[in-house]
Amino acid sequence: MTSLEQAVVLTVRWLVPTLVLSLGLLAVPQPDDPFVLFIVHLSGVVAFGVALAARLTRLVVADDWFAGSGWSSVRRRLAAASTLVALTTGAVALLTLASSAALRLEPSLQFLQLLSALDIAWAGAAIVLGSYLRWGIRAAWIGGIALGVFCVFSIWRYLDIVGFTGAGGWKVSGSDLMAYVIPFDMVAAVVAIVILWIGAHTGLRTEQARLQS
Repeated sequence: MTSLEQAVVLTVRWLVPTLVLSLGLLAVPQPDDPFVLFIVHLSGVVAFGVALAARLTRLVVADDWFAGSGWSSVRRRLAAASTLVALTTGAVALLTLASSAALRLEPSLQFLQLLSALDIAWAGAAIVLGSYLRWGIRAAWIGGIALGVFCVFSIWRYLDIVGFTGAGGWKVSGSDLMAYVIPFDMVAAVVAIVILWIGAHTGLRTEQARLQS
């Protein structure tokens, strides 16, 4: 089994049980104010994404990614990391959709949750994988958690200031998005791309036994 196949199988093994477990969220009572529920749920899906990315790190240093492409080792490593970022982001998207529906959030709030989760997931996965390649697994965990806290805080601040619609939905305020959310997203995106690029050009080499563990 190639590393790409292992990555897909591992992602499915993580995703399917969490999708099943998310059905239990149907039992969560609907609060009058969805603020706490929204932030806790977002933090949960972000944590899932960081943990999955950290688990996938061991596969990104394998030599069988895009072996027949004729690319240099750096380009292949960067393509492998980008593929794992896409897998992590896709898994987070499916989990967010299912769990938001199970929580019965107002549709516009579900959309905000999905946008927020996707935005954090890809940047978090990129930082985790890039940090692992350059500095190791401890740095990967630290970077992923720090990015998650950084971005969830921006959403928390926005919702704390703007609030929700009368029906408990997403109250859109362009000026507040520009003040409290967009700058955080831009910083996260730049940091993620830079770290992934640095990691791909470093490329930690591990023993085959570690790849198979």
